[in-house]
Amino acid sequence: MAEKVRLASLEEIPVGAGAEIVAAGRVFAVYNVDGQIHILDGVCPHAGGPLGKGTLEGCVVTCPWHGWQLDVTNGHHCLNANIQQPSFESVVEDGDVFVLV
Repeated sequence: MAEKVRLASLEEIPVGAGAEIVAAGRVFAVYNVDGQIHILDGVCPHAGGPLGKGTLEGCVVTCPWHGWQLDVTNGHHCLNANIQQPSFESVVEDGDVFVLV
């Protein structure tokens, strides 16, 4: 059974923004796309860059280290369909963002 872990308040992740959050022994990249929360593993698959500190445009995050781009809604790399970043289910309750791990 999945454990529900609090990551942040919804106010801390405004629409169009992302955040890097460490919880439950992991680094999560949390994004708010049009009011929907999406969560990826926060470590870029290319060279370990901080995805949560990347630039979010629409639903695409660009890693600040080397420019790799991933779709935050599903974890797919934008140029190589064989690369998919692990994603996690999000839950928003009473103004707080949780991840299921």
